[in-house]
Amino acid sequence: MLLGEQRSAVCDHARRMVADGLVVGTSGNISVRAGELVAVTPTGVDYESLVARDVPVVAMDGSVVDGALAPTSELPMHLSVYREAADPDGEEITAIVHTHAVHATAVSTLVDEVPLVHYVLATVGATVRVAPYATYGTQALADAMLAALQGRRGCLLANHGTLTYGGSLAAAYHRAQQLEWACRLWLLASSAGAPRLLPHAELEHVVDKLRGYGQG
Repeated sequence: MLLGEQRSAVCDHARRMVADGLVVGTSGNISVRAGELVAVTPTGVDYESLVARDVPVVAMDGSVVDGALAPTSELPMHLSVYREAADPDGEEITAIVHTHAVHATAVSTLVDEVPLVHYVLATVGATVRVAPYATYGTQALADAMLAALQGRRGCLLANHGTLTYGGSLAAAYHRAQQLEWACRLWLLASSAGAPRLLPHAELEHVVDKLRGYGQG
C-alpha cells in the first residue's frame, strides 16, 4: 500500500479533528505529502470509520494513483498549497489541515484579519488574514487562499473555516488548534467589551522568537 504511514496519520488526525471540535461530521480535510504523492482524506466518509486503505493517494496533478475512494472536494486547495505556497522560513510543506472550526469561522464573518488578541497568533504569522469567500472546491477559493497565505502558515477562509500547513502534520494541526483558540478568546473578550490588542511590532517580535523555540 502506497504511503501507508501517511495514510494512517491522516486517519488518526481526522478523528482527532472531530474529537477536538474542529469539524462536524465529514467536514474539513487533511493531507500529507511525501515526494510527489499526497495522501488526503476522501470525500463524504465518516472519520470514525476511516481506515488507511480508504485514504486516496493522488499525484500532484490530482489524479488518483492508489485507493478506491474519491478524494476530498477541496483537493484543489491542498494541491495549490503544495505547488505554490512558500513557507516564510523556507521549510518544506508536507501537511495541511483544513477545519470548519466554529469560533474561527465566526471570526471570518466579522473581520479581514484576526485581531491581535494574543501572541499565540504568531505561530501562523505576524497577522492572520481572511481570504475572501469563494465556493468550496473551486480554483477561485484556492486562489483566494494562496493570496491570504503569502508570508503566513495559515489563514481563515471567509464564511467557511481555516487552513494551516506545516513541515509535519503535528505542526499543521497545532497551528489549527492555536488559531481556533485565539479566535475563541477574541469572541469571548469582545462579548464583554473592547479587547486590548497587541501592536503589530510585538507579533513580529514573537514570530522571531518562535524560530528558536523548543528543544531543537
